[in-house]
Amino acid sequence: METYDVVVVGARSAGAATAMLFARAGYRVLLLDRATFPSDTLSTQHIHRPGLRLLRRWGLLERLTATGCPPVRRISYTLQDVRLSGPVPAEEGIDAAYAPRRYVLDSLLIDAAVEAGAAFRQGCAVTGVLTEDGRVTGVRCRTGRAGPAEVRARLVVGADGMRSTLAGLCGAPVEREDAPRTCVYYGYWEGLPAQFEVYERTGRLIGVVGTHDELTLVAAYFPQEEFAHVRRDAGRAYLDAIRTTAPELAERALSARRVERLRGTGSQLNHVRTVTGPGWVLVGDAGCHKDSITGTGISDAFEQAALLAESVGDGLHDDRELGVALDRYATEHRLLMDPRYRTALDMARLEVPEERLEFTRWIARDPASAGAFLSVAVSHADARMLPAVG
Repeated sequence: METYDVVVVGARSAGAATAMLFARAGYRVLLLDRATFPSDTLSTQHIHRPGLRLLRRWGLLERLTATGCPPVRRISYTLQDVRLSGPVPAEEGIDAAYAPRRYVLDSLLIDAAVEAGAAFRQGCAVTGVLTEDGRVTGVRCRTGRAGPAEVRARLVVGADGMRSTLAGLCGAPVEREDAPRTCVYYGYWEGLPAQFEVYERTGRLIGVVGTHDELTLVAAYFPQEEFAHVRRDAGRAYLDAIRTTAPELAERALSARRVERLRGTGSQLNHVRTVTGPGWVLVGDAGCHKDSITGTGISDAFEQAALLAESVGDGLHDDRELGVALDRYATEHRLLMDPRYRTALDMARLEVPEERLEFTRWIARDPASAGAFLSVAVSHADARMLPAVG
């Protein structure tokens, strides 16, 4: 039976970052994922400022820019007929935002984890957990035709997304659950130059950002109750949302071409799980999944990975220290994610109260106030998207 210090289930932004940090701390780490990489996934792709600071701290920001991910240097927010725009503020030497394709970002993080000494096993599905005296002590897994295997570990990390298999196997309770509030469709456009743009009106939100291969991601959000109708002709609903919410963008898109297939989901689940237990812990969407409308998922994942690694430190093999560390992680995780969860639920109402519209109009009259508004939107420690700041 194989033995590691840490087994991480799920190799995307949360899991790969966690594996990398524990490996860099000198632990023996195994990173597992049932997918094979490079692999794409639905994502807003935007990395907010807290996530970029961590990438730079980890020595990976320059590596990301070297992949051809374009720097986003301007930001705009249009609320109905009011528009605010300006440069992305420079902070701590970072003067741009980035929105990488996930097959690029996740592979980059996996490579960094392997370089740090982590073992990586892809196409490997976790089928069960090992337990001893009520404590999780490892996982059962299966890789292709290789058959079942058992791997022991001091700590098992679930980073396998909103429908986390590991969370279910460990019996992680759902502490809070709220009904889905939006559905979303993502399309990639060629010949549509853009920076970071958000357009909002009651019932619709359009998010725009440049990404790899000179493509532009355009995401359209709809109320969840419209999903059945929207999905019947998603292409038409998507274009109509752009036309009615962002007419300027629609005009620019006339000379552009949408590439790849239109992808969307109505599974904008909102729930918070207990994130720790004897021998196990959850990071990323496995522990807290919220509507993607705030676009903070990648940064959230990075912050949780850093928080877990820092909480554990060199105390992994001391029962008392590990217990204290996991309790500390659970407390800090709640402080980090609770306000972001509430912000996502509020923003996902897709409502524009008259007071927020008037507030935005007031800000737009003063360039200094508009600049401060945009600066907070990009740099705020809570990494909230533009509408939430107002």
